[in-house]
Amino acid sequence: MIETRNLEQSELDRLISTDEDHFFDIKGIQIQPSKLQETFVAFANADGGDLWIGIEDKKFNGDRVQPFSTKEEANAIISVLLEQTTPSVENVAVEFLVPPSGGHILHISIPKSPKVHYTANGDCFIRLNAGKVKIKGDRVTTLAYSKGAAPYERVPVESVSVGELVSSPVLIDYMNRINTSLAPETFLRKQRLLSEKNGSQMPNVGCVLLFEEEPQASIETRCAIKVYRLRTTESEYKREYLAEPPVTKNGPIESVIINAIKKVKELVDGASFYEGDNLVKLQYPADAIKEVLVNAVIHRDYSLNDDIHVRIFDNRIEVASPGKLPGYMTIGNLYDERFSRNPNVVRMLHNLPNPLNHDIGEGLDTVKNELRKAGLVDPKFEERGNSFVVIIKHQKMASIEDVILSYLEENPTAIITNKLARQLSGEYDINKVKKALQRLRSDNKLILVDENANAFNYQYKKA
Repeated sequence: MIETRNLEQSELDRLISTDEDHFFDIKGIQIQPSKLQETFVAFANADGGDLWIGIEDKKFNGDRVQPFSTKEEANAIISVLLEQTTPSVENVAVEFLVPPSGGHILHISIPKSPKVHYTANGDCFIRLNAGKVKIKGDRVTTLAYSKGAAPYERVPVESVSVGELVSSPVLIDYMNRINTSLAPETFLRKQRLLSEKNGSQMPNVGCVLLFEEEPQASIETRCAIKVYRLRTTESEYKREYLAEPPVTKNGPIESVIINAIKKVKELVDGASFYEGDNLVKLQYPADAIKEVLVNAVIHRDYSLNDDIHVRIFDNRIEVASPGKLPGYMTIGNLYDERFSRNPNVVRMLHNLPNPLNHDIGEGLDTVKNELRKAGLVDPKFEERGNSFVVIIKHQKMASIEDVILSYLEENPTAIITNKLARQLSGEYDINKVKKALQRLRSDNKLILVDENANAFNYQYKKA
């Protein structure tokens, strides 16, 4: 049963004034169901969105609210979208809205789908900004990989033979550690690490990533980790900010993760930077960094030709992993939902004694908990272009005032400025820090070094 509810005038006004974009579209009731299905499919194949049928676009002359007279008039549209899309889109929400003037506006909320969907005519579309784009061939395959609907880890790697893999010291070491007596080729086959092509069994991408000594030389796409130390807090990456040349970590997945963790630890442990004459030390919990790196490696999209980039700035660490969030995963449900783009890789690593990876979904909880124990704010997540980025800020959960006073307790003769307070607290709103300094001065906990200084050049010391 489709729910019906009244639409308040304020909500209707908001709908009418909203511009169509990547997540929002309005259509008139005269649209052909087959044409509307293209937009429906495009939303499901991209990041989801909302369709409102019964509102004309902004080019329409006259009253743009032109709803269905009866709910039955929308039956053909509902039938085509929900019953003739291949495969069916799951968890679609449908409702009728009754505007103040009467009639029925059809609202369809389409979730981001873990599958690739097609119209009744067999066409595939994706949403791009405020429009839709028809895609074919390799672009559909790429879409399937990015969603995790077609695991790229199972694609055969023709440049590596089964004979090469079964004698790999990495594979032999793995089999010894899990204490299996199977023959290497039998073991690979049973673990779904061999894929068939042209009648022959070949190691697949997941197999090569796990057990080839130098998978970066065998897989067509890049799969290393690059680590950078950048002497700046700026958001843009520039070569002049590099403290040293970027370090690239190659090798099978487990060793890549371990070596990248060691390099990041080397750069972070004892890391500091000068703000004037004051030395600011960076302190991050090791387990939080480890979990972020592990997640980046095991859940990245290996079909994309890019490495993982770990950038250590003066005020944060950013880990950029190739590929948007897979399936139905969104930034809003990261802590609640579970989805693995590379299930074989995840499973094989987890089968090891003392595995690097937790059960799916536990890693991010560990990151958050470890940061909180260290007094730092929760991690931030972003999708930038075709990458998923985790940002660990060197920002204290304590108030700005507490951070300043704590610093002056440890450094009684230190001079503090607005800029240094921002660096110490991780709060980069200059006015928030200014007000915190003013409150401390009003409470007689800080005094000005020079009463006659320009306000922009105020320096403070402990009272």
